[in-house]
Amino acid sequence: MEFVNWTTLATYAGALAMVVVITQVTKEWKGIRKLPTQLWTYIVSLIVLYPAAYFTGTLDRSNAVLILFNSMILTLSANGGFDALVKVFPELFKKE
Repeated sequence: MEFVNWTTLATYAGALAMVVVITQVTKEWKGIRKLPTQLWTYIVSLIVLYPAAYFTGTLDRSNAVLILFNSMILTLSANGGFDALVKVFPELFKKE
């Protein structure tokens, strides 16, 4: 069974799903919790997109620059999507 592969992570949907999952799992870790979530999400986006491009053979100078911008799109999408889930299902995301 294959959940994720590099080709999937190189797509918008695959990268977005992984960024959301990694951000939500790690944002409360010691050291990371001090960072603003949007900044951490941007860093996670870079961590996902650069290896995905490298392992799919598409990482060149041009794409390396584009990844900086695509990570911004992923960051806004990931944070906005999570905020929308919290608004729709507040009982699932209650902080105690």
